[in-house]
Amino acid sequence: GDSGSVTTPDSTFTVETTSKTENGHYLHLGAMTEGALHVGDTVSAKIDADKRSRTMRNHTAAHLLQAALRSVLGDHVHQAGQLVTDSRCRFDFSHFAAMTHEEIKQAEALVNEKILEAIPVVTQELPIAEARKLGAMALFGEKYGDEVRVVKYGNSIELCGGTHIPATGMIGSLRVVGESSIAAGVRRIEAVTAEGAENYTFMLQ
Repeated sequence: GDSGSVTTPDSTFTVETTSKTENGHYLHLGAMTEGALHVGDTVSAKIDADKRSRTMRNHTAAHLLQAALRSVLGDHVHQAGQLVTDSRCRFDFSHFAAMTHEEIKQAEALVNEKILEAIPVVTQELPIAEARKLGAMALFGEKYGDEVRVVKYGNSIELCGGTHIPATGMIGSLRVVGESSIAAGVRRIEAVTAEGAENYTFMLQ
C-alpha cells in the first residue's frame, strides 16, 4: 500500500501503509505526528511519490519475472504468492526442483530483454467475461468482481489491480538475488530492480 501524509495547516497524520476492506473501503494506517484531526476537517493527502515509483517498477518486474519463469521452466509454473515493496519483489511459484544457475540466468536475461524493449504497459477496466475472452491470466490470491482491471504489455495479458509503470524500460534492470524452497513443490525467487540491481551488481564486483 501507499505511504505519505494527510495534513491540515495545524496537523500531520503520517500514513505508513494503506489497505482495502472486503466491502471496498480504503484504510489509511499510521500515526498522528503533529496536532490532531477532527471530523469535518479539510485535509491534503500526499503520496510518497518516490516510494510509489520504486514499488511500481518492482510490481511490473514481478509480472515480467513470472512470464520469464514460465518460458524457462514450463507452463506448469503458477504464482503461489507474491510480495512487492519499494526495495524488492518476491515471487513464489509452483515448480518441482531447485532452479539451476543457468535457469536463473536465463530468466533474468529474458526479463532484461523485455526491459530494454521498453514495452508500453497498458491498463484498462473491462467486464470480467470480456477479459477472459482476451485470455487474461488470473493471479494467485486475487478476488475479482464483475469489472476487472487488465494489464497488457506485449503479448502478456493479466488481471491485476496493482500499480504499474507506463513502460518496461522504466524498470532499468533486474537482478535475481535469491532462489529457495518454501514448501514441497513451491519455490521462492527474489529480485531487485533499478538502483537495487545496480547496487547488487556493485557488491559482487
